[in-house]
Amino acid sequence: MLRVVSGVSLVAQRGQVTALLGANGAGKTTTLECAQGLQKRSGGDISLLGRDPATAGAELRSRVGVMLQDGGLPPSSRPVPLLRHVAGLYAQPWPVDDLIERLGIGAFSRTTVRRLSGGQKQRLALAAALIGRPEVLFLDEPSAGLDPQSRQLVFDLISELRDAGMGIILTTHLMDDAQRLADYVYIIDGGRNVAEGTVQELLQRSPVVETGADHIRTLEFEAVPGLDFAGVLPDGIAVAETRAGSYCVTGSLTPGHLAALAGWWEAHGIMPASMSLQARSLEDVFLDISGKDIR
Repeated sequence: MLRVVSGVSLVAQRGQVTALLGANGAGKTTTLECAQGLQKRSGGDISLLGRDPATAGAELRSRVGVMLQDGGLPPSSRPVPLLRHVAGLYAQPWPVDDLIERLGIGAFSRTTVRRLSGGQKQRLALAAALIGRPEVLFLDEPSAGLDPQSRQLVFDLISELRDAGMGIILTTHLMDDAQRLADYVYIIDGGRNVAEGTVQELLQRSPVVETGADHIRTLEFEAVPGLDFAGVLPDGIAVAETRAGSYCVTGSLTPGHLAALAGWWEAHGIMPASMSLQARSLEDVFLDISGKDIR
């Protein structure tokens, strides 16, 4: 028997966005499908709103919304009749007209599902997942295919639902989305947990954290190629020439480090052509943990 998931343990809270991140084949989709009751598991325990999703009935399903990345929408249906049909399955559905307006579905209401763009299908799938007013919402790649305006609209709605107390669990390959939306993040690899924490906790995760440093930042600048920065900055601050004339300084940078670097530039008559200072990103952490090899 092939074990796809073994050793995953996670908790998602009400009023929070919980992100599950992992490379292709890491086991995140299987984990969520088991949590949703869409796939049978061979072992382990799952509790969704106090019930086992593998054996629970319609009462639990009515309290949970699921937005799948692919499939689930009948291709010959049109958006509005489809949403009204789904609304009729619930005792107290979200008003269909409100969802249509909030998600801009009216703009493509006369188009069949099979002819919708990827982003339009995502908005319709989100509306279908929300129409039962769920207590828990599963989102698989919620921003896939969305244009910038639609992406902002969906993000605002997710934030609003979280603030209203809904528990939201999402998967995404877009680390910027996870960093912006998530309250708590789990990274899985090889079917098991390899890291977890708030976004800020994960951003401080670095090889130099063992020395007591935090607030990892990266300074990039362009100057003449072949510069030697030996002795300019202390141990723990890495300086690399990533390509001819492009330099990357990484570590727990302080104003003192920047002053030392600027003083060295002045002493050697160097004025960088460009520079940028940025904090360590969630994508950096993910690549450190999961590696950079294609799966």
